[in-house]
Amino acid sequence: MNSDKKESTMDKVNRGLAKRYRKERRFRLFGLGAIITSVAFLGLLFVSIAANGWTAFQQTEILLDIHFDAEKFDVDALAAADYGALVKASMRELFPNVKGRQDKRKLYKLASTGASYALQDMVASDTSIIGTTRKVWLPADDEVDMFLKGYIPRDVPESDRRLTDKQVSWIDQLVADGRLEKKFNMTFFTAGDSREPELAGIRGAAVGSLFTLAVTLLLSFPIGVATAVYLEEFAPKNKWTDLIEVNINNLAAVPSIVFGLLGLAVFLNVFGMPRSAPLVGGLVLTLMTLPTIIIASRASLKSVPPSIREAALGVGASKMQAITHHILPLAMPGMMTGTIIGMAQALGETAPLLMIGMVAFIVDVPGSVTDPSTVLPVQIYLWADSPERAFVERTSAAIMVLLAFLISMNAFAVFMRRKFERRW
Repeated sequence: MNSDKKESTMDKVNRGLAKRYRKERRFRLFGLGAIITSVAFLGLLFVSIAANGWTAFQQTEILLDIHFDAEKFDVDALAAADYGALVKASMRELFPNVKGRQDKRKLYKLASTGASYALQDMVASDTSIIGTTRKVWLPADDEVDMFLKGYIPRDVPESDRRLTDKQVSWIDQLVADGRLEKKFNMTFFTAGDSREPELAGIRGAAVGSLFTLAVTLLLSFPIGVATAVYLEEFAPKNKWTDLIEVNINNLAAVPSIVFGLLGLAVFLNVFGMPRSAPLVGGLVLTLMTLPTIIIASRASLKSVPPSIREAALGVGASKMQAITHHILPLAMPGMMTGTIIGMAQALGETAPLLMIGMVAFIVDVPGSVTDPSTVLPVQIYLWADSPERAFVERTSAAIMVLLAFLISMNAFAVFMRRKFERRW
């Protein structure tokens, strides 16, 4: 009888264990499935962006025989020369059978309006080419670029595409003669914004992002670390410090656009700072990233064992010496990690910068923190709103560059943490 009861109890235990193990296996499978699904969606996102954006790293160029007629140049006013006429004359020589004014207009549209600026830069850098004939690769129009990349179909009625049948035949002839080729789009990395897609680049936005992040880092890191040290090491534990801690934690969850409204009201309207400048953008992003840096820095200070403090104080060090010579160096890797993550978050922000006017159309590359500029996320926003098909690929390409920066910054944060952190 006793043996039967014991066996019955063990059977119940075994059945319970088997049921528990099945639940654990299902839970692990659900977790694994969630991870696979997340990675699959993330991979789909990256593939979609890359598929739309990789073609932006190539730009169609046209080879023209440019005769720099000396009669059209005044050495004292090179910028006043009609460089567009040089491009048109070269196009007429390639297609002498084109006679009508309307047809000539369509022919001239195959070359970008930026071709004249490229010739102007050539003459300005080397005046000896005046009076000679040179073979020059110049940017083609964005519609020609889209046609060669397959975004404008050939086998549709003429009324359904932006290139006429005559223009398509001219393009085919230029391709057959080796005068139309896709080359690496250096302009995308060296130029500022432009109304013409083939002339638009991210350099202005990238420099603006660099200046904005520099202001953010120079302000947020020392203020955040000093705040964390005071709250963790010096501040008395009372209702006022509790209130400060609660507010810091709440600020970390405030929508970023609220900080933009604050910057608009205080920095622009009250202090009269320059609109659309990296200085103001850096101040706004400093307010946004400070809670993240403070929280991360406090967590790093808490992770330092109390024995370090006690040992330093025991050998005669003052509290400040114990903090600066022993605690801060040990907590610094965690602080740097939190700071880098905060900077990565600031790099991807758009809403607060829109509120302070960094959505302006800026062609020139900024030279200082007070010059008008924009940043990469805002540049992506502007291009995404443009109707031209060529801006679609440039939007995706700019997203790829931004993602590369963000992934690099987060990878650097992980590297710093693993290299310098200590496990106690």
